[in-house]
Amino acid sequence: MSVGAAPSLFVLETISTMGEEELDALPYGVIQLDAQGVILRYNECESRLSGLAPQDVIGKNFFREVAPCTQMKDFYGRFCDGIAAGKLHCTFRYHFAFGGNPRDVTITLFLNDRKQTVWLLVQDFKPEKTEPQRVRIHAQE
Repeated sequence: MSVGAAPSLFVLETISTMGEEELDALPYGVIQLDAQGVILRYNECESRLSGLAPQDVIGKNFFREVAPCTQMKDFYGRFCDGIAAGKLHCTFRYHFAFGGNPRDVTITLFLNDRKQTVWLLVQDFKPEKTEPQRVRIHAQE
């Protein structure tokens, strides 16, 4: 299994200059957080995948109010460490355990040091497909 293709460096470097239509056109969920974890922007793809409307989550704390299941070292800890260090760019797998919509995803956290905001990109995790092994059975003569 692979972690999944991370968003391109070009997307990460230009995402903070994208308008709402450009963010909505991206093929994965995009959430912009301030240094405290408050949601600033939330694209259409993430809204569709999570079942949460942007107007219901913008202005709320992602880690406490929207996805409290992320308050763990592997997720929130990375966010806090990156904010404290002033440097964050990591990709990892995560399981969102939403009540009616559990999802295995690949998360990318990226700190935009010019704006001091973190971009959280969410892609559905798809395991690599492998061909089934074929077994030959020889009849005894």
